[in-house]
Amino acid sequence: MMSDASLTPAARETLARWHEIVERRDMKNLPEIVHKDAVFRSPVAHTPYPGSFALCLALSTVIKVFEDFTYHREFIGTDGQSAVLEFSALVGDKRVKGIDMVQFDAGGLITEFEVMIRPKNGLEALAEEMGARIGDMMTKMKQA
Repeated sequence: MMSDASLTPAARETLARWHEIVERRDMKNLPEIVHKDAVFRSPVAHTPYPGSFALCLALSTVIKVFEDFTYHREFIGTDGQSAVLEFSALVGDKRVKGIDMVQFDAGGLITEFEVMIRPKNGLEALAEEMGARIGDMMTKMKQA
């Protein structure tokens, strides 16, 4: 249980900006809150995608795939530099639930963004759609 936990002021500001970006569904300002060496961990890939470009590409694409995206709850880590955000969305006709696990550095920038999604058929639908849109680019980034 995480009680009495709160984000550092810098992380809290970044998280507020993230929520604004998602609410507007406009990712153009996302790179401003992501560390250049950030890591994106996909729910369908075993190895992480390094760099802010990969993280921003993945999140900028998934926001277009998800419909009816809503954050429901937020859990703050006792370190003051991590948050878990529970969400739901539609991928085509599949309803998914998931979490975003976000890690921040001392300056408040996002250093790691990991996504977990269920159920399996919704995750498969998401993987198929993301693969069709950016799969080749993401594969090349992992190999670089």
